[in-house]
Amino acid sequence: MRSRRFNLTARLQSLVYAFNGLKILLREEHNARIHAVAACVVLALGYMLQLSQNEWIAIILSIGFVSAAEALNSAIEALADYTCPEHNTGIKKVKDLAAAGVLIAALTALLIAVLIFIPKLYAMLV
Repeated sequence: MRSRRFNLTARLQSLVYAFNGLKILLREEHNARIHAVAACVVLALGYMLQLSQNEWIAIILSIGFVSAAEALNSAIEALADYTCPEHNTGIKKVKDLAAAGVLIAALTALLIAVLIFIPKLYAMLV
């Protein structure tokens, strides 16, 4: 098998496809927009509370983790709906499992946010 040479134009085109996917995600997926709003709130709160570098790393990784899970879930659901538009218990299982992945990511992010923000907010009130 002959390997293909690196092609900068093709690599740049793949970025165009990725940004188009991001545009589709935010335009068509309600949950992605909810996650984006939550991320903006968390980023603003982090700025106001002057998070440490490690806290920022945890927050940014959490946002990325949830966003990536949501994008993959949306892709799986779109593919499942395209290949099998009628009700199918096997497809339902696949879609439910993908949604569970987003839920796990979101709950993990929520736990990280609680561990970071609650002590800081409590300290402000005391």
